[in-house]
Amino acid sequence: MKIIVTGCAGFIGSHLCERLVKEHHKVVGIDNFDNFYQRSIKEENLRQLQSNSLFQFYEADIRNKEDLSAISDNFDVVIHLAAKAGVRPSIDNPQGYIDTNINGTLNILHFMLEKNINKIVFASSSSVYGDKAISPYREDSITDFPISPYAFTKKSCELLLHNYHNLYQIDSAALRFFTVYGPRQRPDLAIHKFFNAIEKQQPISIYGDGSTSRDYTYIDDTVDGIVRAMEYVLNNQSVCEVFNLGNNAPTPLLTLVNAIERVCEKKALLKYISMQQGDVLHTCADISKAQAILGYEPKIKLQEGLRRFYSWKVNELGFEKAYLAFPQFH
Repeated sequence: MKIIVTGCAGFIGSHLCERLVKEHHKVVGIDNFDNFYQRSIKEENLRQLQSNSLFQFYEADIRNKEDLSAISDNFDVVIHLAAKAGVRPSIDNPQGYIDTNINGTLNILHFMLEKNINKIVFASSSSVYGDKAISPYREDSITDFPISPYAFTKKSCELLLHNYHNLYQIDSAALRFFTVYGPRQRPDLAIHKFFNAIEKQQPISIYGDGSTSRDYTYIDDTVDGIVRAMEYVLNNQSVCEVFNLGNNAPTPLLTLVNAIERVCEKKALLKYISMQQGDVLHTCADISKAQAILGYEPKIKLQEGLRRFYSWKVNELGFEKAYLAFPQFH
């Protein structure tokens, strides 16, 4: 296969590209090195890929149609991961999220029409469920009440896919990711911040009373789900589907902290603060649809995933280097 992966230098994108080239697919990766966190981290994510002849990189911005037009033809599928990430930052900068996530996705769809590509896998988010869906979240739950700009941009993109499927026969699978973690996780996310704070014996901010919960999903399981969704879209005609890629095992916040303490063999210092706008209280994925149609089956339990993350932090970065690299998130 010849595959385009947008957002290839990010956490999920770099892992996915490594999996695809390992399976002997030709991959063209696109990334604009958005300044949400340091470019050097994303360049390091691509380091192993850059030496592989099956991988070709374009530094391009999906908001810019001219950037996309420079990419060659004859692709089988687009895996569209590129987006401005983060719930809380989207509240401060909704226009930036609309420009990148909605308009950028529209540009990708127009690029596909120009290049005669009619298969796409899209990275959506569990945030589309808002705080009104009944847990565990099913794909047919009502998602009309997003509580952050980030969430409504992801919901808008799902609707765009549906529209372009009906108008132009573009086949799609929108994947609602549930709190993906593992080596290379973004430095602003909870697990990464908690490991840093515990290692440095600095306080961890606990929003609310610590009873909020998330359906943490290990990166290898998420990547496996993406690949399975890609194969499903490629092997079927006239499909426009949504799938949850979660773990169906929500973990309360304080339970997560305790699990990280066991991995680090250190106690955490806790600082309780009020809940933040845009955050949902709980997430839990009903994954029965992905299991039945894609054969998706998450394998990595939380404690094992945290151990693998800790090993990466120690062996690949070293805590001191990792901590100093992300001063804006202290």
